[in-house]
Amino acid sequence: MDRQGPYKAYQALLDRGDIQPDPAQAQAMEKLQGLAAGLAEYAPHMGKQGWMARLNPGRKKVPVPKGIYLWGGVGRGKSMLMDLFFDTAGIKDRKRVHFHAFMQEVQRRLHSFREAVKAGRASAKTDPLVALSRVITGRGWILCFDEFHVTDIADAMILGRLFEALFEAGVVVVATSNRPPRDLYKDGLQRENFLPFIGLIEEKLEVLELDAGIDYRLDKLKTMDVYLTPADAETDKKLDADFHALSIGGHARPVSLEVQGRKVEIPKVAEGVAFADFADLCAKPLGPGDFLAIASNFHTLVLGRIPKLGPENRNEAKRFVTLIDALYEAKVNLICSADAPPEALYTEGDGAFEFERTASRLMEMQSTDYMALPHAG
Repeated sequence: MDRQGPYKAYQALLDRGDIQPDPAQAQAMEKLQGLAAGLAEYAPHMGKQGWMARLNPGRKKVPVPKGIYLWGGVGRGKSMLMDLFFDTAGIKDRKRVHFHAFMQEVQRRLHSFREAVKAGRASAKTDPLVALSRVITGRGWILCFDEFHVTDIADAMILGRLFEALFEAGVVVVATSNRPPRDLYKDGLQRENFLPFIGLIEEKLEVLELDAGIDYRLDKLKTMDVYLTPADAETDKKLDADFHALSIGGHARPVSLEVQGRKVEIPKVAEGVAFADFADLCAKPLGPGDFLAIASNFHTLVLGRIPKLGPENRNEAKRFVTLIDALYEAKVNLICSADAPPEALYTEGDGAFEFERTASRLMEMQSTDYMALPHAG
């Protein structure tokens, strides 16, 4: 864990020329630096022993530092800034998670609790959200949520109670989102019941807008060859360089997405960009739900080593078609290397005719118009 602090890490990226000066980013980094300093004083009151002491009604509570909610358009560097904070704030008991994946786990645990009550293994008098908040806090009292958004009524109805319990336990939250808090779950069913949660977020987190400006992601994509042939050692190096450029380099980590109790492993992820080989996704028994999860969680996929397709790898070809459909519908950007151009990837076999639509989509996904579309995940 780097202890140099978020702002120094940000300045190092500027000095190396990895990013360009941006007043809104610099202001956000000053706020994140201030939060990191406050957490250094707050940390002794938290951790595995401290947070339980905070729950003791007879103990005087220490003020909780205000978290930060970063919002703005795609490509403004929100995830990069949060990652710099996460990696350099110097706090051990922390957790970073994509908000969609977090809510999937919450719903799964609530389902397991309800089943335990039915089976007589848990008391119906227990508030499951309070119990779950203690489990979450035990894993980390700094929670960093990437791509905070709410579209599901089941999520909307439990968020207020869950986050009340988390904040009561002393948790500090840093979040990124494409929307300000007031626009979360906009036009959703029973939204009036969700409004107290918005008020809670605005009370406990400082809301910072990375104002509309340059879409750094799109600017970089415009300079890249997004469909590389052939798939060989040279194009492998180009894909690595593209991933580094899009992810600001140095903050990549493997990620496991949980989909209906299964783990979907992504070898490398940073700044909303996923990196995998064709074999990682299409040579494994993954299905539509898995590919939808990938499309929902990442705005860009770097995919290497797509082979020629035909009767000998028919199953892999079917999965590839399903993957491209999911990416296309969610407006995910695709950077890839393949053994042939789209129209020549699948020319023989019982799926060749159906692949014409996939080839057409692969060609459209190379266009600037497509790449400029907002991620719909």
